[in-house]
Amino acid sequence: MSDKQQQSSEEIDLGQLFQLIGNAFKKLFNFIASIFKGIFHFIMLFLLFIQKHFIKFVIAGVIGIGLGIYLDSKKEQKYISSMVVEPNFNSVQQLYNNIDFYNELAKAKDSVALSNALKITSTEAASIKELIIESYSDENQKIKLFDQFIRELDTTTVKNLDFEAYLKNFNTFDARFHKINLISTDSRVAKKAQPEIVKSISNNGYFKEQKATNDNNIILQDSIYKQQLDEIVSLQQLYKSVMEKEAAKEMQGTNINLAENSRSQSKEIELLKERDLLKEKIVKLNQERADKTSILNVISDFPTRGVELGGFVNQYKFILPILLVSLLLVFFLLLELNKALKQYNKE
Repeated sequence: MSDKQQQSSEEIDLGQLFQLIGNAFKKLFNFIASIFKGIFHFIMLFLLFIQKHFIKFVIAGVIGIGLGIYLDSKKEQKYISSMVVEPNFNSVQQLYNNIDFYNELAKAKDSVALSNALKITSTEAASIKELIIESYSDENQKIKLFDQFIRELDTTTVKNLDFEAYLKNFNTFDARFHKINLISTDSRVAKKAQPEIVKSISNNGYFKEQKATNDNNIILQDSIYKQQLDEIVSLQQLYKSVMEKEAAKEMQGTNINLAENSRSQSKEIELLKERDLLKEKIVKLNQERADKTSILNVISDFPTRGVELGGFVNQYKFILPILLVSLLLVFFLLLELNKALKQYNKE
């Protein structure tokens, strides 16, 4: 009898447990449904609000477009031109200083001083609104710069330096390439100003001296490499001649020293390796000569004609309609909020 009572009690407990779980899920689903109902209710109220003031929003949009078209027709069209350069012999600081100087003259509207600096007419100088310079480097270039950087350090310093630490200390002047942007109301002035921007660096006495020294060092290093290469070729010919004589003696039945023959072959292999290393050094030297033919390498010239600045997004006929409709929307929302607060106060 007691076993039946215990089994019945367990069934009642399980029934209550499943009922509690069912109630919990029901409450959860009701809660989720209430959220969706609230969102749907809010959307419908907003759509009714838009419907109520739709004509007013359309009028505000049309006024904004008309006013924007008028203002766009009155404002000066600006153009942007870009040039990518590679400064050599630590001339990057001077390049930034020069561009900042030109930019200050443009902002101060000192067209006379700017025309003298860039060797253009005063009218062309007055059309220049801004000059900007920025570093032009991606992750791959930073990795290459890091590799060159650690090659110049001793083993102890390299162990305490990683790529992340290098990136934290990486600044604008460390980049290999730099982009100069010129903004003007004259689309063709950038191309005319380019020669003087380049000359302002190339004609600097200090950098010219650095380039001359580098050219002499390259010539000297090249002559040393070529002399070493000639010596290696001569030694190769000598070892070849020795080995041919030893081979001839072997053909005649003369006893030869195998150890000596092995050493000759080993030396010839070492000379081949040394010759390959020298060829690699000569290739790198030629590449350095090509990279540093100028104090300021122009990678990409200013285009003959600049492109329009800003595009459609920065035009008044696009900005003003959005601005007026947004202001009108906020105004009507505040009115509705005020009505709701008054109604709540009465209740």
